[in-house]
Amino acid sequence: MSQLLRAETKIVGSGRTDTGVHCRQQFFHADVEKELMREKFLIQLNAFLPPDIAVRSIRAVKPDASARYTALERTYEYRITRVKDPLEVGRAFFCYKPLEISALHAAAAILLGEHDFKAFSKVKTDVNHFRCEVKKAAWREEGHLLIFTITANRFLRGMVRAIVGTLLDVGSGKTSLAQFQEIIHGRNRQRAGMNVPPEGLYLHRVKYPSHIFLD
Repeated sequence: MSQLLRAETKIVGSGRTDTGVHCRQQFFHADVEKELMREKFLIQLNAFLPPDIAVRSIRAVKPDASARYTALERTYEYRITRVKDPLEVGRAFFCYKPLEISALHAAAAILLGEHDFKAFSKVKTDVNHFRCEVKKAAWREEGHLLIFTITANRFLRGMVRAIVGTLLDVGSGKTSLAQFQEIIHGRNRQRAGMNVPPEGLYLHRVKYPSHIFLD
């Protein structure tokens, strides 16, 4: 953007993810002094970007809108393949353990509402508190794929990968539903499950209030 606009241009993204995590939808904002010919600028911008990044649209927003802080909620998906699938390498986590689907559903329901999620956060993180409101947490099956969807008003560092790792412990019978609740209330990361690999995780959607958009 700085090259195209011939002026230093800083961008602010809606959030950060771990290396290896995918984004189906991501936003950033930038303050631009001159009026953009948006369709032309979109083509130019994509010509600069590598093949694995694409800008889909450019919209005008109110001056005080922030891609990071104005977001109302974010939705992540985690994809698990239950069979060895070469086409899912780098796109889903291969879990070879048998999983009890009803247990996965029951554990996901426990996550709903506002909780302290310190047990699922990376230890070294610069946040004022660990409380998040989970609005959706659910599993669905698509063929041999298991897909976990979670929506919340905010997420902690490593939170989704740690939650999924712990849910898989419940699904495999290693951890009971009662123990899962105790892990949440105990706020101790060492008691929760492993961080599942990043390649199965997707930032799926970021939601903003409609009034910030000027077009």
